[in-house]
Amino acid sequence: MKFVSKGLVVAEVHPGSIAEEMEIVPGDRVLAVNEQELNDIIDFQYLTAEDEFTLWVEKSDGEVWEVEIERDLGEDLGLEVKAVSSHGLKFCKNNCLFCFVAQMPKGMRATLYDKDDDYRLSLTQGSFITLSNLSDEEFERIIRLHLTPLYISVHAWNSEARVRLMKNPKAGDIGMQLGRLADAGISIHAQIVLVPGYNDGAILKESVHELAKLYPAVQSIAVVPVGLTKYREGLPDLRSFTPQESRQILSQGERWQAEFFEKTGRRLAYFSDEFYAQAGWDFPDVEIYDDFPQLENGVGMASKFRAEFEAALNNLPQVLPERKVHILTGTSAAPFFQKILQKFEGVKGLNPVLHILVNHFFGSSVTVAGLLTAEDIAEQLPDLQGEIFLIPSVMLKSDEDIFLDDHSVAWLAERIHGVPIIVENHGAAFVEAVCGLDMEGETSE
Repeated sequence: MKFVSKGLVVAEVHPGSIAEEMEIVPGDRVLAVNEQELNDIIDFQYLTAEDEFTLWVEKSDGEVWEVEIERDLGEDLGLEVKAVSSHGLKFCKNNCLFCFVAQMPKGMRATLYDKDDDYRLSLTQGSFITLSNLSDEEFERIIRLHLTPLYISVHAWNSEARVRLMKNPKAGDIGMQLGRLADAGISIHAQIVLVPGYNDGAILKESVHELAKLYPAVQSIAVVPVGLTKYREGLPDLRSFTPQESRQILSQGERWQAEFFEKTGRRLAYFSDEFYAQAGWDFPDVEIYDDFPQLENGVGMASKFRAEFEAALNNLPQVLPERKVHILTGTSAAPFFQKILQKFEGVKGLNPVLHILVNHFFGSSVTVAGLLTAEDIAEQLPDLQGEIFLIPSVMLKSDEDIFLDDHSVAWLAERIHGVPIIVENHGAAFVEAVCGLDMEGETSE
């Protein structure tokens, strides 16, 4: 059998899996399933959903294997592919006023400049898409294959406001597009990047309420403030929200949440942690976020972390071996971590030191820890003389120990003479790393 498609490259094979048993290895290409060639990850997932199927796999020497797969109900194939498509990503044709990619300096790793707007990434990785770059065929495919859930950047329900924000005349069709998806039973997680003077005020109110009318198809609406770097030469003059404006937005949001909860049993509209930090408000209780539908969008992370942290304190001994540990954070989360670290004050032997880091790389208006670079950390930390420092995993490229400026954790450790520990964004993991304990209260180092 001859194949036209290049197929999909195998990125990972899980130990003990069917794929490993069939001697499939990373670097192999999956060309077809049941004689149907693969063009993208949707084809792969859709065609391998059955319990019996045939893979055509091209090995590194060019030999093509025909692999018969039989598996028990629910048993994982154990194979991950490297890219969403053999033809590459679908890139964004919008020119959004607030696009973060357009605000990045030169010289960073190439993938950071990719402006993707690919519905396949939305389905498989939770990336946000605008729908304005979809062809009719792609839209029909989403409905026909029932590709759900999708994460959609709405920004504004009002057509004129959305076109103005995104500088794409096709952006004005959002209401019709979302209605079609809702009618087809596609679950939607919506995002509104809020820009002062463009889509706040009455436009925001309309957007949130029109989206809420589409419940239960619309499962969540996240409102996040515009992020602005210092690299905006030649770009529109935008500004951040003031603390007073942030408080007004959150106050209005609380009323919407109460209204939606009464009607649906869910708050539906959620506001990013940045808004609470900008307002100078405490982060709300975890109940506000229902099932944390947009945690990866920075919505509810601090509240969840705090609840996990407080639960983990139950296993914390009052005396530990002498231990000094350095904790890194951005300026927006500084008050939060200052309160958190007060909980350790009664633990003898423990000396946690908080370092509040200013983002010189992107500009001081960028305040979140996830956008701090290794160079900024190295410039602002003293010589640690072999002491431990914690690196939040959100600072690093997924699955790699690399910062946004392409420096490695090892590079940073050498520069500041410290011992790094990478910490997942979980309160219990933080307690464990700070104290050098496992979850049972035993020392782990």
